Amino acid sequence: MSRPLKIGVQMDPLGAIDIKGDSTFALMLEAEARGYELYVYQVETMTLSEGRISPQGARLERLAARARRVHVQRVAGAHATYGEEHVLDLGGMDVILMRQDPPFDMAYITATHMLEHIHGVGPGRALVVNDPASVRNAPEKLLVTHYPDLMPPTLVTWDVRAIRDFRARWRDIIVKPLFGNGGAGVFRIREDDPNLNSLLEMHFARSREPLMIQRYEPAVRQGDKRIILADGQPIGAIDRVPAEGEARSNMHVGGRAVKATLTPRDHEICAAIGPLLREQGLIFVGIDVIGEWLTEINVTSPTGLQEIDRFDGVNTASMLWDCILARLGGQG
Repeated sequence: MSRPLKIGVQMDPLGAIDIKGDSTFALMLEAEARGYELYVYQVETMTLSEGRISPQGARLERLAARARRVHVQRVAGAHATYGEEHVLDLGGMDVILMRQDPPFDMAYITATHMLEHIHGVGPGRALVVNDPASVRNAPEKLLVTHYPDLMPPTLVTWDVRAIRDFRARWRDIIVKPLFGNGGAGVFRIREDDPNLNSLLEMHFARSREPLMIQRYEPAVRQGDKRIILADGQPIGAIDRVPAEGEARSNMHVGGRAVKATLTPRDHEICAAIGPLLREQGLIFVGIDVIGEWLTEINVTSPTGLQEIDRFDGVNTASMLWDCILARLGGQG
């Protein structure tokens, strides 16, 4: 391709990110280094209208957003330089990176429906990473349930009695909201904890969503391993060690990243799920493994690239862009 690739980045405000840890920023830095054109927009500015007619007479959907051309650099306080805001035809991009953080709610789901109108390769199309229909159909805490042999004992339910029975059997459990992120709303409830009923009452009073309940895995004290897969292949991992007195390992709540290596069990897990990820266009995925068990498959806005790069001396963003280029047929 003679022209540079045009990349639309659908994300939360760029000015507020941590440039030392943000994976979207790592992808943007690599795109900048490759000479790609970067445009940023927020999901709230998207509009889907009745469409237009191509020069060949075909009807093309019109999905647009108010966006700005941006240049990025690894300079604290001056990491982004913007052009003027304008209405950007998202179907005129080569790639759209869907990178806004969850919650995975109806607004998030609606955005995936809108992006489906342009997803693809060719005129009037943009390769959306990850495939919006697959993201919508594979929320991270539910996709993992398709691999029961790889999971710890798990329950997804609205039934309070079933949750009590699950705790009676396994004694020490983790209670998670299905559609949150960053460890928000995750609780460890031990056998003698009197707060389970209050927690369930509070959740179901404000939400119609079921909960995920899993057996607590003591191996989390050594680290909740985040493995990054690029088009179904593992490209690196970190262990996230919980802070003292904290059951959650997420870095948003004080988890500490340490160097990790892939074990034979990790490779077994990746080999089991890789074909489905490739088939469904889930190019950038982060899975969570505690001990021997797969606990989540993160497809919405996975993180961990910069930490892996620092520990392993690699460029995971470059590996991901190479996979994206292969999906585009080698363009760029």
